[in-house]
Amino acid sequence: MINEEGRPVGQASQEYSISHPKTGWAEQDALEVWQTVKEVIKNAVSASGVTEVDAISLSVQGDAVVAVDRRLNPLRPFILGMDYRSKPQSDRCAEVFGGENLFRVTGMPPHPLNSLTKILWIKEQEPEIYEAAWKFMTYADYILAKLGADPVIDYTMASRTMAFDLANRSWSDQILGKLDISKDLLSSAVPSGQVVGKLLDSLRDEFHIASDVALVTGGHDQTCAALGAGVIGERIGVDSTGTAEVLSTAFAEPRLGEEMYRWFYPCYIYVDSDLYFTFALNHTGGIVLQWYRDEFCEVEKKRASELNISAYDLIVSQMPKTPTKLFFFPHLNGTGTPTCDLNARGSVLGLSLETTKGELAKAILEGLTFELRLNLDYLSRAKIEIDEIVAVGGGSRSEEWLKLKANITGRPIKTLKNKEAACFGAAMLAAVGSGYYSELRQAVSECVQYERTHEPTQHVLDMYNEKYSIYRKLYDESRAITAQI
Repeated sequence: MINEEGRPVGQASQEYSISHPKTGWAEQDALEVWQTVKEVIKNAVSASGVTEVDAISLSVQGDAVVAVDRRLNPLRPFILGMDYRSKPQSDRCAEVFGGENLFRVTGMPPHPLNSLTKILWIKEQEPEIYEAAWKFMTYADYILAKLGADPVIDYTMASRTMAFDLANRSWSDQILGKLDISKDLLSSAVPSGQVVGKLLDSLRDEFHIASDVALVTGGHDQTCAALGAGVIGERIGVDSTGTAEVLSTAFAEPRLGEEMYRWFYPCYIYVDSDLYFTFALNHTGGIVLQWYRDEFCEVEKKRASELNISAYDLIVSQMPKTPTKLFFFPHLNGTGTPTCDLNARGSVLGLSLETTKGELAKAILEGLTFELRLNLDYLSRAKIEIDEIVAVGGGSRSEEWLKLKANITGRPIKTLKNKEAACFGAAMLAAVGSGYYSELRQAVSECVQYERTHEPTQHVLDMYNEKYSIYRKLYDESRAITAQI
């Protein structure tokens, strides 16, 4: 929970499970998630000590879909974005419409993560559920509706489905008509930051809230994190490092050209609906360092436990201060953008008898950061420039990694005082929707505070420029070799 000054006053969190019924499938129990949402809201209100709340908004994961009846009862589990069972449906969409044409209309290239392909899968593989469905919902409209709103989805989520016409800001009659899917099965699409209802009285009582609470449309978690990081215009990037690493940015005009399509960069609507949004993805971000810790650092883990510190602190302390002589290609789960090569595998070049564990650990961070710079280069080629980067997520807590990112990318790297950027972004949408701020720009100006800035050091940047040039030359060769393994 965030107060009028943009400060956190109460928070709560709780994990919920993912099931994998078959290889490549990923689902979540919608009722379990709803119960978890209620518990978290109740606990956050309790922790804040307040009884009056003006508004609630949401930051949600993208691309998951569930079928519900008129009473919002789920007819099956959510099919998550990471679920790739609908690849045949995705391939057929590419054949029927043409991949580039779909991208020019919707900003989303054909891909099984897109919600539309999952709806098609249900239509074809579970026709009894499709016929019984009142609506197909993402987490955005499902949770808002359970809280008390009519079926409404925000533009950021609607424009990720591959069924939304970016130019007309509406569901595409051409695409849905060709696939024989009624628009009535989808929620009404409106901009983020709009009041779309009020919290049910029964839930107010359950949450111990005394006031009426406006329900405000939120957004896709990446867009909310960008807003929470202060992105309200062009040329600012947000680097979110967790299990994966995502670089996102906003821009004024839609980018729907062949380069964006070929390099797998989506184009969808931002929480400030006058802007558009894209992101670059590296599937293996912090998870590579976690793999290194768990597989090679048993001594450090044991010592860290004795000292009651993080094993990562010990690993970082072993790293050399200067650039390594190693080249680590962090493609342990294929590459992300701009190549999205699922056959690629990780590799390391330059090992010698003098190579230390600390040097290998730093080479991992260098390789991950070279991937970040690679995407900065390709976005620039697509006429999307990023001059500065705001770091969020778990990786933003590592001073050494932040300095490395500044020295490899050549951009200043900022960190936030409020680390929960996505929740913070949703809270600002709620504040604007409820009228506390007149517009998002004012909310950002008054609420977003930066903690520190890491500037690149010129002589270190020069060394990494040379090393990055070699990395680029080896990049395709590495992929070609490891694809044969």
